[in-house]
Amino acid sequence: MSEKLIIWTLDWVPAGEAPRGFVRDLRLRWAAEEAGLPYEVRTVPFEGRETNHLDRQPFGQVPYLTDGDVSMFESGACLLHLARRSETLMPRDPIGEADTVQWVIAALNSVEMVTVPWWFLTITGQPDNGLTDWFNQRLVRMERVLAERQWLAADRFTVADLLMADVLRVGLVRAHGERPATEAYIKRITSRPAFRKAHADQMAHFEAADRMRSQR
Repeated sequence: MSEKLIIWTLDWVPAGEAPRGFVRDLRLRWAAEEAGLPYEVRTVPFEGRETNHLDRQPFGQVPYLTDGDVSMFESGACLLHLARRSETLMPRDPIGEADTVQWVIAALNSVEMVTVPWWFLTITGQPDNGLTDWFNQRLVRMERVLAERQWLAADRFTVADLLMADVLRVGLVRAHGERPATEAYIKRITSRPAFRKAHADQMAHFEAADRMRSQR
């Protein structure tokens, strides 16, 4: 596929604690930057977001991705699609590919599955929620893994590191407990030029939207 990728996100989100810098189109921007894949960003309106793009994303979320005739939703699925287009993101040998895929799924199903609801309950005034023990267990196990290796898969950076670092860098999650190997890992992965550019571009996107809204 030679056409430019189209990454879809919201035209604006409120400033404040979240989610600027964490809207998940950043994952796709970051992957495209790492892989050198040309892309553009298009938007759907923040107002009415729950229903204004259900034909493209049945849960009314972002991001979703257009790659020629291929249209996809869910950031993890989109990342695996991009990884199949670039060896930078995922090795081509069967062992390296399997290793990468399992850690991508682990980031989503074993880590983010608990970090997101724990984060939500905490910011809504329920810090002593029933997820804390499970949350702690998953973070401790990731700390053990990261204390023993620099990269999650294939002895090099892959899309698995991109996704796991994005899951773990959320402020409340990152600040929870003493986990030096995890903190070093997050700093190492998010110091990559591709992340810095993707993050800066997303922040600039929403800041430009602020200016436009102020002129209405």
